[in-house]
Amino acid sequence: MKKEPNTRHLSISERFANRITKITGSTGAFVFAFVIVIAWAATGPVFNYSETWQLVINTGTTIITFLMVFLIQKAQNKDSLAIQLKLNELIAAHDFASNRLVDVENIPEAELKIIQKYYAHLSELTKNEESLQQSHSIDEAKETSERKKGTERHISESLKKKLNK
Repeated sequence: MKKEPNTRHLSISERFANRITKITGSTGAFVFAFVIVIAWAATGPVFNYSETWQLVINTGTTIITFLMVFLIQKAQNKDSLAIQLKLNELIAAHDFASNRLVDVENIPEAELKIIQKYYAHLSELTKNEESLQQSHSIDEAKETSERKKGTERHISESLKKKLNK
């Protein structure tokens, strides 16, 4: 028998939302909704396809859709937060990972685009590697970039000295 996770620490609304989300996402719920629609369609001739007959299904589906939007959003927000926390734990636990990525979901979009450019650059670096297992970090890319800039400055200064002589 499958052991249910401990939900005693959850609020009543969280337990309710979790239960409804689990129920409505099941095959049984889909079959039930399908049977309701078939039954409604089958009663059309009995009610002469009246406006009331149409209003019953329209009202029912509108109310259910309205409530499900909020329920699904609540479940998605919770799942997203849990995934972010798990990813933050993995980043924090890995010696070579950049800790700048912990809590990255809370930084401005402009900064996200800068980080995205770093990763695009890292992707280009790995394309030039002989081994597919070769890996780079943002910090390693920055160190390499700083080394190159230092070398360029040294060469530039050497050239200037030679030209001034």
